[in-house]
Amino acid sequence: MSADNVYKLIELTGSSTTSIEDAIQTAITKASATLRGIGWFEVLNTRGHVENGKVAHFQVTLKVGFTLE
Repeated sequence: MSADNVYKLIELTGSSTTSIEDAIQTAITKASATLRGIGWFEVLNTRGHVENGKVAHFQVTLKVGFTLE
C-alpha cells in the first residue's frame, strides 16, 4: 500500500450450493472480470437457505476493496 493511493469499497454477495468458501470465490471471481486492482475482502455477513432440514445454499456478503487508477 502506498500513502498516495485512493481506494474504493463495494459490497458484493456471492452464493453457492457447495460452501461458504465457494460463495466467496464466486463473488471475487465475478467482480474480477470487470474490476481491476482488487486487493482485499472482508466477510460482513453469512447466511443460508434451508430446505427439508438441510442447507440448500450459502450466501456471503463481502466488503471488497480495490485501488483506483
